[in-house]
Amino acid sequence: MTQTKGRIILFPVPMGDVAPADVLPARNIELLRGVRHFVVENLRSARRFLRAAVPGFDIDGSSFTELSEHTPRAEVAAMLQPALEGHDIGVVSEAGCPAVADPGADLVAEAQQAGLEVVPLVGPSSIIMSLMASGFNGQDFAFAGYLPIDAEQRRSCLRRMEREVRSAGRTYIFIETPYRNNRLIAEMARTLSPASMLCVASDITGPQQNIRTMSVAEWASADYNYDKKPTIFLIGR
Repeated sequence: MTQTKGRIILFPVPMGDVAPADVLPARNIELLRGVRHFVVENLRSARRFLRAAVPGFDIDGSSFTELSEHTPRAEVAAMLQPALEGHDIGVVSEAGCPAVADPGADLVAEAQQAGLEVVPLVGPSSIIMSLMASGFNGQDFAFAGYLPIDAEQRRSCLRRMEREVRSAGRTYIFIETPYRNNRLIAEMARTLSPASMLCVASDITGPQQNIRTMSVAEWASADYNYDKKPTIFLIGR
């Protein structure tokens, strides 16, 4: 008899300090109850999420494998073994949707190569939700991840994105280390045209959610403090 293979189920995680039931569909929670093998970005945060989503979840009876940005790609394929043996595997990021700007993408690539079913579930995504609330072009957009660390390269990248916004109407979405958020806004105010439009989306779905779209000139004189808060930035029109 041919053994049925397990699925790779992508479980979104709340992005802020909110109850999972406030941002996740009931179907996600029900599927979680039946999964006992997990590939996670961070073991501690994954266990915390499972306990919050399913009180009394059998943590000790479950297996966890960490997959981070430091995991060698050669080690990823072996993480699929439970699915090859017929068990579902849950993939859990630290926050938001797994496999989107997330090392879980490596596992999904291996799963596709192995012919396993991949099941993406509905949940919060800072990239999509910030775009929805920005007022910018949602038909042509790009996620640029983190900007270059080198100051001159970062300014060059910002100017290039600004040119493409003007010429093609494309929206650019990017992030920064939270403690540098304020400095990045100040740098954009010095680097970009005063007429360019900038959206700053902070603590999306969280208790201090704040999403503002203003001109660079307005940001230059605005009162704000986004330090140490999960924040995403968009340049668009």
